[in-house]
Amino acid sequence: MTSSLGMGYLYHRQVHLSIGMWYDVMDEWEQKGNISNMHNDLFSIWGLTVHSYGLMIALGVAAALAVGMLRARRSGLNSETVLDIALLGVVLGFIGAKILYVIIELPTILRNPVEILSGNGFVVYGGIISGVLAAIVYCRRKKCEFKRYLDLLIPSVALAQGFGRIGCFLAGCCYGCPTTSWWGVTFPAGGIAPAGIPLIPTQLISAGGDFLLAAVLILFSRHAKRSGDVGAAYLVLYGIGRFLIEFLRNDERGSVSLLSTSQFISLFILVGGVVLFWSNFHRGRKEVPSKSSL
Repeated sequence: MTSSLGMGYLYHRQVHLSIGMWYDVMDEWEQKGNISNMHNDLFSIWGLTVHSYGLMIALGVAAALAVGMLRARRSGLNSETVLDIALLGVVLGFIGAKILYVIIELPTILRNPVEILSGNGFVVYGGIISGVLAAIVYCRRKKCEFKRYLDLLIPSVALAQGFGRIGCFLAGCCYGCPTTSWWGVTFPAGGIAPAGIPLIPTQLISAGGDFLLAAVLILFSRHAKRSGDVGAAYLVLYGIGRFLIEFLRNDERGSVSLLSTSQFISLFILVGGVVLFWSNFHRGRKEVPSKSSL
C-alpha cells in the first residue's frame, strides 16, 4: 500500500481541488439564478469534461477520509490501516456499484453495451456490499479486528453517500414522483429526469437523511458498548430509510415482485443489522470498543 506520507499529500491536493471546483459550481448557480437551469456538465479543461456528479463523489470521498482519519487518531486505531481500508472500499465500491447496476439493467445493457462505460449507472447497495467484503478480507489478512474498523468508518460511508445524493440531484437521476407541492423541483430539458414537471426531490431527502445518519452514528459511537454495534445501527437505520424513500421515487431501477430492487435488498440489510445486534448482545460485553471523542 502507498505510504501514509504520499497518500496524505494526495489527499490534501484532492481536498483543495474539490473545494475550488465547488465554488465554481456555486458561482454558476448564482449567475443563472434558477435551480432548474442546473446541468451535469460543469466545464471542460484540456478536453476533459468535469461533471457535477463526479465532483460531488470526489467531495464525498474527501470528506469521508477526513472524518475517518480524524476519528482514527482520536480512537487510537491505526491510521494507515484506516486509509488502506478506505481506499479499497472506494475502488471496489465503485466496481461493485457498477456490477449490480449491470445485473439490474441487464436487458438494457445487452441492447446497448456501451451503457456500461457511462458515467451514470451505479447502485449504492452494490458499493456497500463490495466495500464491506473488501474490508473483511483485508482485516483477516492483516489480523486486525474488523468490527472496530467498521464502527469507525461506517459514519464516513453515510457522509459520502450524502454527497453522492447531491450529485444525483445535480445530474437529475434518482428522481421522485410528480408533485403539485411547493417543494417540487423542475429539471431542465436534455437531462435524465423528465423535464418541465415538478418532481419530489428524493435525492435531497436522501442526502439529508444520510447526513443525519452520519451524525447519529458518530454520537452513538460514543456510547456503544460492543464492537459492531455502530455498524449494526447503520444497517438497520439505512435499510429502513432506503426502503421508505423508494416509495417516493419514480425512476427506472428494476423490481422484484411488488418491491423495487433496492427495497428488496433493504430487507436483507435490515435483517443483517438486527442479526449483528443480536450476535453482539449474545456475546455479552467481551468486546468493548475504545471511546471516540468525535
